[in-house]
Amino acid sequence: MTEEMSLPRHLRGRFAPVPEEREAAALTVRGALPPELDGRYLRNGPNPLPGEVSAHWFTGPGMLHGIRLRGGRAEWYRNRWVHTRELEGHPFVREDFTIDLAATPANTHVIRHAGMVLALCEAGLPYWVTDTLETVGPYDFSGRLRTAMTAHPKEDPITGELHLFGTGFAPPYLTYHRVTADGLLLENRPVEVPGPTMMHDFAVTEQYIVWLDLPVVFDPALAGGGGMPYRWDERYGARIGIMSRTPGSTDVRWYGIDDCYVFHVGNAYEDAHGRIVLDAVRHEPGAFRHSWSGMGGPGGQAVGREPGCPEAPSVLHRWTLDPTTGRVTESRLDDREAEFPTHNDTLTGRSHRYLYTVSGHGIAKHDLMTGTSHLHKTPGSRHAGEAVFVPAADGADEDDGWLLSLVSDDHGRAGELLVLDAQELAVQAVVELPYPVPAGFHGSWLPDLP
Repeated sequence: MTEEMSLPRHLRGRFAPVPEEREAAALTVRGALPPELDGRYLRNGPNPLPGEVSAHWFTGPGMLHGIRLRGGRAEWYRNRWVHTRELEGHPFVREDFTIDLAATPANTHVIRHAGMVLALCEAGLPYWVTDTLETVGPYDFSGRLRTAMTAHPKEDPITGELHLFGTGFAPPYLTYHRVTADGLLLENRPVEVPGPTMMHDFAVTEQYIVWLDLPVVFDPALAGGGGMPYRWDERYGARIGIMSRTPGSTDVRWYGIDDCYVFHVGNAYEDAHGRIVLDAVRHEPGAFRHSWSGMGGPGGQAVGREPGCPEAPSVLHRWTLDPTTGRVTESRLDDREAEFPTHNDTLTGRSHRYLYTVSGHGIAKHDLMTGTSHLHKTPGSRHAGEAVFVPAADGADEDDGWLLSLVSDDHGRAGELLVLDAQELAVQAVVELPYPVPAGFHGSWLPDLP
């Protein structure tokens, strides 16, 4: 066995970390970049330091990758570690057993709100970074944020408010927060749940916050080993909750659902009958245990599919919650394997027709009105990452715009930024990067501000 093959799956092939911070200018473009793409595409993901071996894919220190587009050109690429207290060697749990929320890997997402670019990881505080990816420091909204912050906040496209939550290992296990369009954290509402779970994502509609309380629980016996201290617990049960967005409200109405896990939400909205519709990627219990093991979770390195694990271990799924009857219905939206769902963010919390997912090597577009989907498959050993939708300024249709996806290679070849026409999934342009880029998590398109 070669030295590389002896490493865990999340540290080799397209996941292999890069050893240094790099940059390059005047990148080669195949095809034609839309001149309207004037800004920066940023993406986050774990990247252990040279010589370090992370125990789980989710735990390596965060590295941002950025590509600057302007005037139909790709002006630069650069990558930078997020220089957090964890990267500097400070422990998350101090000697006095208190938590250092700034000792986070900041490795999961990167967003901009109220002009602030923030690198996110649900284990701690966000980190403020510059447009050129240099770390400024931890950000706690002027001392108002005293919990961790989810990596998946939701910005309301009408009000501009940012909705977010934090989870903890001790009560309160869940806290909701609301931030104004200009960056002021106004609300901190504890929400009662039975225990500490791995709540990775949530949803908003025009009137509600939608919670996912699912059976992947914190286990203190797993803490301290450098991995993820969570495991599947079928005794916990699975449920979805709806909470009013009215300031101060903490009452949650819960709907029991079939056991599953959800890493990522596509979108949610209220339909014409007042029902809450939630579209997300659903992992069957066996499929979750298999993939969790394969990423370094409890159970060791996975070498085969669990008995009864479906061929498509994660698929787009819909839950419809009826506040009038108290009932919930569940349905599969597509048979394709799917993860990292995205949508046109101008419709967050509103009715949507299209979702985009990573499926196999490529990017799938799902038409939820017709129940059809089609795939853009990346060639050979190349694997597309999350597809970020960028709407066309004069677009008349929901899917009028482009999809940006960072492409990694199983054989360590240089990465690419793939630009697809979102209506046809046709290649508009490919930006050739001079270096390999590891597979990562989530990113954002940050258009130049006026």
